[in-house]
Amino acid sequence: MALVRILIDGYSLLHAWTDLAPGSSRFSAAARDALIRKLTVYRDTTHTPITVFFDGASAPPGTPKPVSTPGLEILYSQAGQTADDMIERTAFRMRPHGEVLVVTDDYAERDTVMNFGGLACSCTGFIQQVEAAVGEFETDLKEYNRRERERYRRGTR
Repeated sequence: MALVRILIDGYSLLHAWTDLAPGSSRFSAAARDALIRKLTVYRDTTHTPITVFFDGASAPPGTPKPVSTPGLEILYSQAGQTADDMIERTAFRMRPHGEVLVVTDDYAERDTVMNFGGLACSCTGFIQQVEAAVGEFETDLKEYNRRERERYRRGTR
């Protein structure tokens, strides 16, 4: 089966990605926005839809919620539930549609997801995947732009 969606424990990933939004609290809007920008580039590179789950209780009251898109969905848990609960339920419900990858540093959550057939990855491993994919994309884009500049200079459009 193909990977149909990546499910991310947002605050778990933010805590692991320390060079993202340096000087900002891991629960700040600046840190969440930096994460969402990075994940948007990754989603555009891989074309795999992503859902990021945040514990709603962790955000200060009145925090504006980022806008979701079909390719990058941002969800906050409600009172009485956690992002972990939402991730596990979503991973279970998506089983008939293909494989999902859950990104978290919570061992119990990863075990739960893997017990019903999902894939799980540590935040550190996922950060390495993101940086490698985005780096490769940027290299390919620079090479493409260089070739196009040369082609334009030669007048062969």
